[in-house]
Amino acid sequence: MSSSIKLGFAPTRRSIFSAPDAVKYRGLTAQRLRELGVEFVDIDDINDEGLLYSEDDRLKILEKFKAAGVDGLFLPHCNFGTEYVCARLAKDLNVPVLLWGPLDERPEPDGTRLRDTQCGLFATGKVLRRFRVPFTYMTNCRLNDPVFERGVKDFLAVCNVVKTFRNIKILQIGPRPFDFWSTMCNEGELLEKFNIQLAPIPLPELTAEVKKAIADGDEVNATIAYCREKMDINVNDEQLTNVAGLAVAMERLVKKYHCNAAALQCWNALQGELGIMPCAANALLNDKGIPVVCETDIHGAVTALLAEAAANDGTRGFFADWTLRHPDLENGELLQHCGPWPLSVAGCKPCITYPLAFDYPGAITAEAKHGDLTLCRFDGDNGEYSLLLGNAKGVDGPKGMGTYLWVEVDNIKRLEAKIVEGPYIHHCVGIHKDVVPVLYEACKYMGITPDLYDENEAQVRAYLRGE
Repeated sequence: MSSSIKLGFAPTRRSIFSAPDAVKYRGLTAQRLRELGVEFVDIDDINDEGLLYSEDDRLKILEKFKAAGVDGLFLPHCNFGTEYVCARLAKDLNVPVLLWGPLDERPEPDGTRLRDTQCGLFATGKVLRRFRVPFTYMTNCRLNDPVFERGVKDFLAVCNVVKTFRNIKILQIGPRPFDFWSTMCNEGELLEKFNIQLAPIPLPELTAEVKKAIADGDEVNATIAYCREKMDINVNDEQLTNVAGLAVAMERLVKKYHCNAAALQCWNALQGELGIMPCAANALLNDKGIPVVCETDIHGAVTALLAEAAANDGTRGFFADWTLRHPDLENGELLQHCGPWPLSVAGCKPCITYPLAFDYPGAITAEAKHGDLTLCRFDGDNGEYSLLLGNAKGVDGPKGMGTYLWVEVDNIKRLEAKIVEGPYIHHCVGIHKDVVPVLYEACKYMGITPDLYDENEAQVRAYLRGE
């Protein structure tokens, strides 16, 4: 499991139920988290029991968790629990919350019940709603049930999505191409609503950095060697040097402006300066986990960050156009772009060559791996934002150019209508993993609306509650 996500572990009890049994389950739950490789901050130093049940202790726990920088709050109800201190702690921390309690055992022969955990979960859920605190509920189950491990793993991925979303800084290299009105965004609104920050720079700053990188030599030479090792090369040495120089320059600028993604005006002014398409350079950075998207599509860069955060395991996403229907499959569609997809998603050895619609070299040609996919798109207009998401699978189809993959979905007409009717455009991000439930759950914390193009919300919610 991810080592970058840290949970605040605040097991809770209520005084009228068994304190010794609550202490026992606090220890068992912590042990199970360690077995699963979860990084967490406990409260064993706050009181003798290591449990949350009083306001005085809650204030100390809040201070400890804030100092530790926890990314999520786990509230195991080790007996009934104290709902109001749970809600106060969750409200003040403002991180994703996981609510869970161990399944109660059979009552004692005399009718005594030690914990009443389920009843306490009902109470805390209501009070969290009163405090307007979104939370994730993991079903009442035993520590060794598969649903516990799955639920914790998914919650860590949700925390990773939310942490990523709240810290997005995108390097905007040039304005959008004039013809691409579809990729316009509202920079002020993205900042005001979501704290998504843009760092706009002009294209001459990029081209100057490319020249500097080439003059410096070492990083560019290492990148050229990597390209020759990993790809077939169908461009000349000068063009390959410019591809490598562009990759090094963009990575330097992303770091200089403290960004975690970039959106590039990839045509056509850049070609007059460097004589290449930037697609292969984009692909190199995308493989490093620095999403670089085309046509200055800021919302596309946001989507790429969210998809990879939801995977939470280094799986890379790819930025694609919806282009045309499959000629033979009723629900098939071609995902394609000039060549910016990470090398790690290719199902064959990529080739640096010329793209489909341009006379300049520097694109990559490669069909992506087949398999199960999530396709998604963050977008918005008129002040409202949503996340289109659903599943697909890679299928065979006619040979393509650039980076491409034929996919099949459940109902292409339904999906097509959603894209046309908006707020989405012809761009999406694909990833070779089913992250639909994680992204769906993360939406409640990000303040955006999940929009399932498979219209399978009941199934997604059933999965999340442990069915």
